[in-house]
Amino acid sequence: MLDRIALILTIIGALNWGSIGLFKFDIVGWIFGGQSAVISRIIFTIVAVAGIWCISLLFRNNEVLSKETA
Repeated sequence: MLDRIALILTIIGALNWGSIGLFKFDIVGWIFGGQSAVISRIIFTIVAVAGIWCISLLFRNNEVLSKETA
């Protein structure tokens, strides 16, 4: 469950970065009162922690995949 939450937050962060890169528009900052607003910084930090957590997904064995291919 924690993996899925982290992955969802990472996807949200990626979409936000995509909107910044393509349109120069920060969705999180727009919703929560700017990039320097406390709530925006908290959300950015949570998304960063989720991204760091998702790094562990690269190094884990996927038991479901292993069972399906056997």
